[in-house]
Amino acid sequence: MDEKKLVISMIETIHLDIKGMYCSACSGRIEKSVLKLDGVFDANVNMATERGRIVYDSETINKSMILERINKLGYIPSLITQKGINEDKKDAEINYLTWKVIFSILFAFPLVLTMFVQADWIKVDLPSIFLNPWFQLALATPVQFIIAFPFYEGAWNSIKNRGTTMDVLVVISTTSAYFYSHYLTVRSLNMDFKDHPIHLHFETSVLIITFVLIGKWVEAKTKRKTLDAIDSLNKLKVNTAIILENGNEVRKIIKDIVPGDIILSRPGERIPIDGEVITGQTMINESMISGESIPVEKKYGDRVYAGTVNLNSVIQIKSIKKHSETVLSKIIDIVQDAQLSKPPIQEIADRFTSIFVPIVLVLGFITFMLWYFILDPGILSAALEKTIAVLIISCPCALGLATPMSIMVGSGQAAKLGILIKEGKMIELLSKNNIVVLDKTGTITVGKPQVTDILVRNMDSTLFLQLVGSIEKGANHPIGNSIAEAIEKKISDIPLAERIEVMFGYGVQGVVMNRTIKIANVHYFKKHQKAKYNPYFEHAKKLEQEGKSVMLVSIDDRIHGIIAVRDEIKKSSAKAIYRLKRLGFNLVMLSGDNPITTKNVAQNVGIKNFEAEFSPQKKADWIKAAQKSGNHIIMVGDGINDAPALSVADVGVALGTGTDIAVETGDVAILNGDLNSVVDAIEISKKTLRNIKQNFSWAFIYNIICIPLAAFGILSPWFASAAMAFSSVSVVLNSLRLKKIPL
Repeated sequence: MDEKKLVISMIETIHLDIKGMYCSACSGRIEKSVLKLDGVFDANVNMATERGRIVYDSETINKSMILERINKLGYIPSLITQKGINEDKKDAEINYLTWKVIFSILFAFPLVLTMFVQADWIKVDLPSIFLNPWFQLALATPVQFIIAFPFYEGAWNSIKNRGTTMDVLVVISTTSAYFYSHYLTVRSLNMDFKDHPIHLHFETSVLIITFVLIGKWVEAKTKRKTLDAIDSLNKLKVNTAIILENGNEVRKIIKDIVPGDIILSRPGERIPIDGEVITGQTMINESMISGESIPVEKKYGDRVYAGTVNLNSVIQIKSIKKHSETVLSKIIDIVQDAQLSKPPIQEIADRFTSIFVPIVLVLGFITFMLWYFILDPGILSAALEKTIAVLIISCPCALGLATPMSIMVGSGQAAKLGILIKEGKMIELLSKNNIVVLDKTGTITVGKPQVTDILVRNMDSTLFLQLVGSIEKGANHPIGNSIAEAIEKKISDIPLAERIEVMFGYGVQGVVMNRTIKIANVHYFKKHQKAKYNPYFEHAKKLEQEGKSVMLVSIDDRIHGIIAVRDEIKKSSAKAIYRLKRLGFNLVMLSGDNPITTKNVAQNVGIKNFEAEFSPQKKADWIKAAQKSGNHIIMVGDGINDAPALSVADVGVALGTGTDIAVETGDVAILNGDLNSVVDAIEISKKTLRNIKQNFSWAFIYNIICIPLAAFGILSPWFASAAMAFSSVSVVLNSLRLKKIPL
């Protein structure tokens, strides 16, 4: 056991801020290079957020070695301690890019005017200075080597590390146009520029750079909108809180608050940290975390969560978590990790993007040779112009952005509804299943059964309730919680239980006052006990026929009583199951409850296929058997007893109510506990996958059509650069449509 703990402790995760990525291929280069390091298990880099997540073995490799590897690739990595998007930093970067675009346009404008002089279909009189090659050289040079310096930097780093990115295409095309024009400028000494204008290409290089920058600026602005989900969650965090110390109110920074501190929360304020109410009673708006719009009443002993809003009364809260361990912090981590991770469909784009630029370079070379030696022999400017158009029209960025943009928006929209999709691949997998397996208690039913019958024989009823209440109070299960609450209303003196053990699928057992107590369903006692308990079984059967769940109570291996509960069906369950059927899913309910109660619930919600008295392991075995038959399974459970089934399903969906269990269990966590949110998650998945395919289709069609047009001279270089910039922007804009698609 100790050895296992030691191995687990060696695995660490770091989050990085990575500067210098100018093309989507950059993120792929970083991932591939870092993954080659010994001890690195996983590497995910997101071009949009400029963030990376590296999982590694701290015994084999350290942080500095990872940072050094990324630095050698030509990028600037830095460790970050607080996940989430730095809004001010992002805005500052957009402002910097804005100024570059403005200056680039100012330098480009006079050069654009010279294009009209060279055109046959329009006559424009310009001052002779505009046609002077040296004047044009003076305008083009700062754009080419100052404003466009990041492209050179990126291209050099790419070539140095034996890779190719979009920067290489931009640099080759613009540099070719610039230096060819520079050569003609030197040869033009003592010429009359007004009467004999020289056909230069300075405007080509400057316009390419300008349009690429404009594209990046628009892309950055639109990308900024895809980060709304993370931004809105980060805005829920509170920086300071009022702490009660020795009767005095002291304002503290959140990171200085420790478990046990008493926090004062006033109406209208956000709850600063996860805790328990110890004084007062109020209504809390938990919609920003759970997606549930109806306020929740909170009183003594109830949990409250960071980021939620205290609506109408002053309460005192005892902190139970550090600021970095709150449910809100975990939600932010999960959403951002999902946006970093890649679905399987992205692997196709990654493979194609890795060879795309070399293919384009070859096509550019072929284009030059064809025009210079065959189509327009000996005319260097014509061959160069067509080659530049081919190089610059090609756009691997659109392919690289197709998936991450959609994943970011889709997972962000899901988070706003209280749906946490933990990995990008789950967005794809959610839409590729054919069977939905549903647990009963806490999934289809409310999960808070009400005690209807208590039968005690051959024992003092108070002692019986004390023993049962002690065991159930220590068990974390909906039925157990309901029994404990009902007993606490009858008696107050409940002893402390020892060695409580959950018998998965059956019940719970433990020791109270040196007595061995077992509280389990009829199936357990039929399987493990003798037939002398038949009278209890007959009474239990009658209660089950009334649609109740029945637990027998054994004290020192002798049954002394029966407790029956009834769990109401959630009002939303029937509608959710109808929606799942309309989507074409086969539905199966697997329950640990008795056959009669299970059948009753199944018939009420419209499920034809169901199984009763299924232990958690039996549910997992059923799913494995179905998968061997070629089925793909979504398992929906409460995240506690259904852990085995959730783990073996293709996608495990854990329903909860904003608790830690709901956040940390399963591939998808539904915080509001509503089965309809499972359907919403599937629909978001389908729409996101459709959006990704649209992006891919557009990116492929764009390149297939535009590259031949550029090669045949139909598209000029400046138009090609504008089209290339638009292709990336169009992918981002299409991804943003996911924010407006109604569920």
